[in-house]
Amino acid sequence: MDDDEAAEQWELVNTPLGEAWSGRTRYAAAMYFYKRGELPAEVLEVYRLCSRLDSYDPLPIIRDRGVGKDWLKRIEASKSA
Repeated sequence: MDDDEAAEQWELVNTPLGEAWSGRTRYAAAMYFYKRGELPAEVLEVYRLCSRLDSYDPLPIIRDRGVGKDWLKRIEASKSA
């Protein structure tokens, strides 16, 4: 796996809310992690649902659905680092 590509996709999946096309950007990056087996289909579906809503944070929906606990830990760890 290309570490540079993974790092770039990680930045994209964490694109700030509210930027133009940011929802689609996050979804595309989520698809990258899904294809690598690092993101469950249920979480990818949340990113898909939020893809047209640039200012909507998918993380609370993921939490509410009780899916992607490992993904949420990974996101939270990266924000506190």
